[in-house]
Amino acid sequence: MSGSAFATLAGTRRLGPPTVPRRSEYLLAAVAAAFTLAQLVLVRPGMGLGWDETVYVSQISAHAPAAFFSAPRSRGISLLVAPITSWSSSTALLRVYLAVLSGLALFLALRAWRGLFPARVLALAGALFASLWVTLFYGPQAMPNYWVAVGALALVGCSLRAWGDHSDRAALWGLAASASLMAWMRPTDAVWVTLPLLVLIVAVRRWRLLVVLLAGLASGALEWVIEAFVSYGGLTQRLNAASGIEGGLGWHIAVVDQLRSLGGRALCRPCTGAMPNPVVDAWWLVLPVLAVVGLVVAVRARRTAATLVPFACAATAAFPYLFMIGYAAPRFLLPAYALVAIPVADGLIHLATRPTGVWRPVAVTLLAVGLAGHLAVQLAVLEHTVSRTTAQHGDWSRTAAELHRLGVRKPCLLTGQDAIPVAFYTGCASAATEGHNANSSRTIIDRTARRMPVANVTPVGSRPPAYAQDWPVHRFGALELRVAPGAGQGGGA
Repeated sequence: MSGSAFATLAGTRRLGPPTVPRRSEYLLAAVAAAFTLAQLVLVRPGMGLGWDETVYVSQISAHAPAAFFSAPRSRGISLLVAPITSWSSSTALLRVYLAVLSGLALFLALRAWRGLFPARVLALAGALFASLWVTLFYGPQAMPNYWVAVGALALVGCSLRAWGDHSDRAALWGLAASASLMAWMRPTDAVWVTLPLLVLIVAVRRWRLLVVLLAGLASGALEWVIEAFVSYGGLTQRLNAASGIEGGLGWHIAVVDQLRSLGGRALCRPCTGAMPNPVVDAWWLVLPVLAVVGLVVAVRARRTAATLVPFACAATAAFPYLFMIGYAAPRFLLPAYALVAIPVADGLIHLATRPTGVWRPVAVTLLAVGLAGHLAVQLAVLEHTVSRTTAQHGDWSRTAAELHRLGVRKPCLLTGQDAIPVAFYTGCASAATEGHNANSSRTIIDRTARRMPVANVTPVGSRPPAYAQDWPVHRFGALELRVAPGAGQGGGA
């Protein structure tokens, strides 16, 4: 297929430089602002930091030493939150900062599609994506998945615009920036998202676009690659280590696991237990059907590529998390949800406006009822998830307060169950002698206990590690806190 033919299919060749009426910009801005406000109201800034968040935040934080940074992780999110975490330990301030930033990012990602779809399609796509419980839940969190999602959305929009207009320099810069953002956050996810684009660019021989895309990916992944050689023995070794932590990448059908996780399970590993109420999963099963409807609409409207490309990128983004890992987390599919929202919104608007006469109000009513029910389910799952997560983070905070009472204050070291998040809440470093986060040994821990407070957290009824068996035990709820002798005198107040 020639570049000219492809641009014609995309529906961009005849548009010229993209221009958007100011009222359309306001519509997209309203969606982004509502998204930010919903995060602040529904997720609540005082929720506390989660396990993975404490790892990312601790890398550039004055509150606690850096936690062990495993092979799959990338430092993009740590740098994104550094303007707050480098000087403040306020979780509420961090949540507000990320909520505002995520709203702005959604606006820019939607705006990248200007000229490709009507503003009402883009606004509905943004609203559909932003109203998912998983989007609202992770938008204000120090986690990379949402940022890969908005990066993917902007990337595809800028790519299509650049295909249709050689003079659109803003689209080229946007293409490079969004590719860099994705690779900065999660390099492997960036590769999966861009696979269809890379194939198409080579097929139509748009070498300038290829250079821009590869340059963007390389600039974002550069730190991760350098760190692979400095800390992991090479790129292959880091990829192998990352695969091991993920349970060994291979053929694993995780579709049912993803369905189980939609009820609000942040991490489904191992993914056992009952399926959630079918009402909770219904939208997920309807999603690909609506996307196909959107594709049919696009073919008739002569903008096939503008719908097919995000559809293809969504499929490759979702593939490894549906068929290559043995567990599930709803956040893994955020890039796919963001990309498929465009054809879904196009299809929904067609279903609402296509009927004529007496059937139009019927169609509009049915779709309105369906969307209202969908929103109600999403908000119910979100409320349940936020409440459960807040309670868990509260447990970590109370454990940290008890450790402070026992004299475990920074500089200090913590080992045992949930050592990484509890250590962050306590202001301590964390250590493990086995498992994916192993970064120490018994000898090092014994030596450390002679110069600073060291404690171990073990569930009641579980056997403590050998180095902590003789330490004094303090019962705290369902936990046993073992503090190395002399720790209270060594930590200071």
